Amino acid sequence: MERSIELSGKSQSTLANYARCLAHMAMHFKCGPLSLDREQVLDYLHHQKRRHKTPSESFFKHTVHGLRYLYRIYGLPEHRVALPSIERPKKLPVVLSREEVKLLLKTPRLQKHRLLLALLYGCGLRNAELRNLHIRDVDMDRKRLHIRQGKGRKDRYVPLCDLLIRGIRIYLAAERPVQWLFNGNDREGRPVALSANGV
Repeated sequence: MERSIELSGKSQSTLANYARCLAHMAMHFKCGPLSLDREQVLDYLHHQKRRHKTPSESFFKHTVHGLRYLYRIYGLPEHRVALPSIERPKKLPVVLSREEVKLLLKTPRLQKHRLLLALLYGCGLRNAELRNLHIRDVDMDRKRLHIRQGKGRKDRYVPLCDLLIRGIRIYLAAERPVQWLFNGNDREGRPVALSANGV
């Protein structure tokens, strides 16, 4: 399974989630998931659905997707077990007001942290995408960022507004990073390490 996921270009987090859920299933039955019959699989999924209340909960979702992937790897038809479909939650996104966005971006004391938040929010970047930005990825003339090997290992461009370009220029002049747009705090020139608690 690990080999197949790596060859397909899926992320390590996908492998970890599938493996965790399938291992839990194997421990429950004390045998591998491929040894289970249709009724055992459906009973287990029913138990997980009741335990997690909704089919959109991550453990249930990763168990179903992990089983589908496992069946595909071993050339078993997916209809061997009628796995339930998982509906996307029909929730409206939380949209911050203009005042809330301004407050969010003004809260950090350091210019570097304000720019980090502005790029995450303004460009819709993921943590790893922001962390892996090189200086060369910022194209101020064309007003865009080059995101390399984002989700699904795909490259893409995202637009930069004039305010972000101005912020990047001020930051570059003050901090003078060498390779990465956001260097870490060590002296080895590694990219910044981002977490929910700080950088």
